[in-house]
Amino acid sequence: MVTSSQESERRARHASVRRGRHRTEEPNENFTRGFNVLGELALAGVQVSARATDLATGKVLFSVDDHVVMPTASIGKVLLLVEVASRLSGTTPESFTVLDRAPRDAVGDSGIWQHLQSPSLPIADLAALIGATSDNLATNVLIRYIGLEAVRARTEALGLTRTALLDLVRDHRGPDDAPQLSIGSAKELTWLFASIARGEIVSPEVSQRVVGWLSLNSDLSLVASAFGLDPLAHRMPDHNVLLMNKTGTDGGVRSEVGVLRGPRSSVAYAVSMYFADTMLSSRLAVLDGMHQVGLDLLEYVH
Repeated sequence: MVTSSQESERRARHASVRRGRHRTEEPNENFTRGFNVLGELALAGVQVSARATDLATGKVLFSVDDHVVMPTASIGKVLLLVEVASRLSGTTPESFTVLDRAPRDAVGDSGIWQHLQSPSLPIADLAALIGATSDNLATNVLIRYIGLEAVRARTEALGLTRTALLDLVRDHRGPDDAPQLSIGSAKELTWLFASIARGEIVSPEVSQRVVGWLSLNSDLSLVASAFGLDPLAHRMPDHNVLLMNKTGTDGGVRSEVGVLRGPRSSVAYAVSMYFADTMLSSRLAVLDGMHQVGLDLLEYVH
């Protein structure tokens, strides 16, 4: 549990996140509703960064401070999944490696492995747990095995300069720890997910493996709350709608990146918000804003 004083300290320490000047591109007429809601949230003190592009043409449909580096909580785990998928490509023996969890990996919050009896799981199963439930314990075990340096090297090789997985998942962040689990810009994250969806990250095989893991995601509480999908079963098109997404949630942080396909078109999107999570009404306003953006996305593709 994060106290208000701890949250204030965390926000103060997050010096790498610069407040944008709400630089925007004129939104496509389909996105006026969500665009206006995000503007209202920004005026109320919420730091907003968002972007949506047409997957086929690359056209920017709307953007709000998409260059600004934001805390993105668990979204940085996607970079770990990309590195894991690259290790598992082909017929390498690593595909069959089983990893043990250790006391130093222990962490609470999201994920189900901490509630299971099995002390060991194959690498691919750990990646699936991350895709499905953003499993923190599985994340820490994979980071210990893969190494943060390898993830950083992969991130740099992809050309990402404003997006990074910074640390292990921790129940408490001390003064010597990274202030956030991950950071990213909406512009880079939209590009990353669009490239994964097109099979362009590392190789088609690697991209498809990451798509498979992310398509298991059971968190449809943010932008994807507008899509009407079954949170526990949406790997196949439902009413001609298909989703791949990753969310990130922390104190004062709500973030989502995804690719939404529909019968008319497909979009890649990223929405991140950083706010003073001191009242339930503030959180609900942020969630409603993300839902409104989701409605615009659904209208565009459907």
